[in-house]
Amino acid sequence: MARDAVDLVLEQWAGARPDLDASPMRILGRLSRVTRIAERELKNLFNEFGLERGEFDVLATLRRAGSPSGMTAGALARSSMVTSGAVTNRLDRLVAKGYVTREFDPANRRTVIVALTPTGRDLIDRAVVAHVENERRILAALDDRQQDDLAATLRTLLLSLGDEAP
Repeated sequence: MARDAVDLVLEQWAGARPDLDASPMRILGRLSRVTRIAERELKNLFNEFGLERGEFDVLATLRRAGSPSGMTAGALARSSMVTSGAVTNRLDRLVAKGYVTREFDPANRRTVIVALTPTGRDLIDRAVVAHVENERRILAALDDRQQDDLAATLRTLLLSLGDEAP
């Protein structure tokens, strides 16, 4: 069986500290390495569309919301699980690129409504197709059952850590 970098780390710990049960590293070390590699692959894809990861997230959140009239900046911040300052910076860049509009709600001037422009909608529709295909490529070593099992196991772990949907 082929060895990965985590196998080497575990062997080194076993030699250096035979009293230490480093078995959690089997999982978390691999999750960390998979995340870094996947993030690099995702970044490369988003770059092809002239987007940063956070910009893609904002556009995808607006597209998923399904409302052509957009959503409030606050709802966008909650949906993307980042600070309002981070959302503001992303929106500034996306407005400058012509992908979203940001306007005050006429019914409540303290509320800002963010919406996709036609150009932004076209971009995210193309980018999300490429994104899903890229993710499919990243996961290609796992068959459907393995992917289902891994997804269920990771959901269980996330829920145990308090990561529940709002």
